[in-house]
Amino acid sequence: MFGTLLRKLRFLRALMQKNHENGERLREVRHLSGNLTADLGLLRQLLGWSSDIGVRRFKTGAGGQVEAAIVFIDGLVDKEQIHNHILRPLLFNLSLTGYRYPRHRELIDLLPNVLTTKDSKPTGKIAQIVDALLSGHTVLLIDGSRQALVLETKGWEYRAIEKPETEGVVRGPRAGFTENLRTNTAMLRRIIRDPHLTFEHLLLGRRTKTEVVIAYIKGLADTRLIAELKRRLRRITTDAILESGYIEQFIEDNPFSLFATIGNSEKPDKVASKLLEGRAAILVDGTPFVLTVPMLFIESFQNTEDYYTRPYFATLMRWVRFLSFTLSVLSPALYVALTTFHQELIPTPLLITVAAAREGTPFPEVVEALGMIIVFEILREAGVRMPRPLGQAVSIVGALVIGQASVAAGLIGAPMVIVVAIMAITSFIVPPLEDAGAILRLAFTFLAGTLGLFGILIGLLQLLIHLVSLRSFGAPYLSPVTPLSISGLKDTLLAVPAWAMSTRPRSMSRNNPIRQKYLQMPRPPAPKTGQNLSVRSRGVRGGHL
Repeated sequence: MFGTLLRKLRFLRALMQKNHENGERLREVRHLSGNLTADLGLLRQLLGWSSDIGVRRFKTGAGGQVEAAIVFIDGLVDKEQIHNHILRPLLFNLSLTGYRYPRHRELIDLLPNVLTTKDSKPTGKIAQIVDALLSGHTVLLIDGSRQALVLETKGWEYRAIEKPETEGVVRGPRAGFTENLRTNTAMLRRIIRDPHLTFEHLLLGRRTKTEVVIAYIKGLADTRLIAELKRRLRRITTDAILESGYIEQFIEDNPFSLFATIGNSEKPDKVASKLLEGRAAILVDGTPFVLTVPMLFIESFQNTEDYYTRPYFATLMRWVRFLSFTLSVLSPALYVALTTFHQELIPTPLLITVAAAREGTPFPEVVEALGMIIVFEILREAGVRMPRPLGQAVSIVGALVIGQASVAAGLIGAPMVIVVAIMAITSFIVPPLEDAGAILRLAFTFLAGTLGLFGILIGLLQLLIHLVSLRSFGAPYLSPVTPLSISGLKDTLLAVPAWAMSTRPRSMSRNNPIRQKYLQMPRPPAPKTGQNLSVRSRGVRGGHL
């Protein structure tokens, strides 16, 4: 039986390989034949005889003795550019030159001086021509010539620059990245006007051929980091790259970890600040989310607004985020552990109140907690996926109705509703760790229901060991706490003023660690020698200022 299954698997593999080879045979490198009709037919065949392929045949040259054609894909090109910068010069300007009986090779060399498109490149390879058409270019073919001219005519519609929805701020820039790659690179260039800001272009995905750009600042980014990033990107062999999340899964250091080791953001100022620290960014065409590497654990608790406001308030908010993440993960587990195994740790009046509220409930605390956590995740997912007006109504009404009805029916106790409400509110404070927190709170609640506080302690030790072992492109995930860096601690537990952050993170930029000049703390101006600044000497008593 196993032999029959093995033979069938081998047959299916051979059949799939044969189909793949037949499909690739049409895509292998070929050259134009020079016959306009045959070349147009080959291009149509390679593009699947699709209805959005535009072909415009015409005659050009003095007397119209040269037959030519342009090929483009409707929806990816700017037709006004084609009309004004390609067809008009070919149909009118070239005829006025009096260029009679040209040799076709000479005509190809002449056309870049006649056409007024932004860019033009001759090629004779069919594969390059097909890639150019799928990228939004227009291809000019001339009968008798084995060379075509690829012309820059991109002009598809894209979303305008808007406020990012996932990273709201009270103070700071409101612009967010868009799905257009060149718009995103231009936004970074507007912020960092440094000639060393470098963009390197790649194409990923055999079928999607998605444009990907690596952004970094030469002299700040470690050359080993850039080399490793390029190596990981070039080893990606897949059919499709539809979003930056695809790339993140291919290049991350620990794919089985709950914690992301690659950052993402749709705010240009946040990505620019990371580039200025010596990191690298990955921009993907078709998505506003830009990846940044390396990433540290502390970044999840940092916000761009921390650097735009007073450091005292920013420090307080950072501690609020630490406390919120801890409560969102451990509050159900602590409640279950204390009420199930360690009642002696609860003050007697509070214990009596909790016991009275839970009188008559049919399920143990751990079942209540796990059930309420799952219900909360269902309500949150419903609120996110449904249309915004309906989603907010479902989240609020669903939470109120289910909580009140469960308590009234005696299925759960009122203290459990309060604990889950605290967990729900605090889980929204640190969005980058929201996914990991959802899994961690379930795990800790289960450990608390089986082993009590000892289970929570075991889980925390295992979590700490895992976090210490993580690395992101060579950078320790818990840096600068471990390995300890005193200078790096200024931007972890505390948010210090900008003038105190004189160095870049040690794990990011080893080539140029100095960020700014030392000793720039602002001070009031010193009085001039012999100048009396008393109120009486300024004439206030005399009634004038």
